Amino acid sequence: MKIIDVLKSGKLSLSFEVFPPKTETAFDSVKQATEEIARLHPSFMSVTYGAGGGTSRYTLDIAKNIKERYGVPTLAHLTCVSSTKQTVAEKISEIKAAGIENVMALRGDIPAELEGADRAGWDYRYAVDLVRELKETNSDFCIGGACYPEIHPESADQKEDIKRLGEKVDAGCDFLTTQMVFDNNLLYNFLYKIREAGITVPVIPGIMPITNGKQVERAMKLSGSFMPQRFKSLVDKFGADPAAMKQAGIAYATDQIIDLFANGITNVHVYSMNKPDVAEKIQRNLSDLLGK
Repeated sequence: MKIIDVLKSGKLSLSFEVFPPKTETAFDSVKQATEEIARLHPSFMSVTYGAGGGTSRYTLDIAKNIKERYGVPTLAHLTCVSSTKQTVAEKISEIKAAGIENVMALRGDIPAELEGADRAGWDYRYAVDLVRELKETNSDFCIGGACYPEIHPESADQKEDIKRLGEKVDAGCDFLTTQMVFDNNLLYNFLYKIREAGITVPVIPGIMPITNGKQVERAMKLSGSFMPQRFKSLVDKFGADPAAMKQAGIAYATDQIIDLFANGITNVHVYSMNKPDVAEKIQRNLSDLLGK
């Protein structure tokens, strides 16, 4: 099933994100964790792409297993940074051979050794280059793209960022998923601005349950996301108690999702970080809303 069809159904639903193992020895434990999440029957599951393509083969192994064994639609991430057209073409062929219909087209993080390098000769400088190629050569794919309610770190301002986002959508994105958001008001403001700019494709909010205090600093470093005072107070109060922090973090994420559902959002993407217990508890908290 294509994700755009899920989004157009109008039903309230959750999707979950998982990531592949970094090494072959970790494959079985990661596979088990992703299967436990798949048993929750989310609307879809996305599987991230290994940094620098190092674990990219596991991305398809995990995605294919989820789809074939549990019937859960899967979204395979694909990055293009510093890749050649030949390399990307090979990856696309592998995705198609695995029977995956949905692709998350991303630029990806620039490897440390290439920071500051001249990108003029690269086959893919931005995600829009990958989106355009996917659309032009593989029109059957449902293509997702990333968006940043709080501005992409490399954009000069939000106006420029929204302009670039519009170019990505025009190139062929069927839907967008946001970077992790901890303040729904920032998301609503962003949605208003992009709709005013003519970007009308579905936008899926990304919610990350912070279940231990150490995640806060890591999340801020990765995304630059704004942490509202309400959330900071939660971490200050419970961050030193692992069990309490997990419960509080799940409650905070649940509250965010309920607010999103109440304000017209039909699908929310949870960055579940290969944690079946966290995914299960959030879904259980929303069981009557979701009809599960």
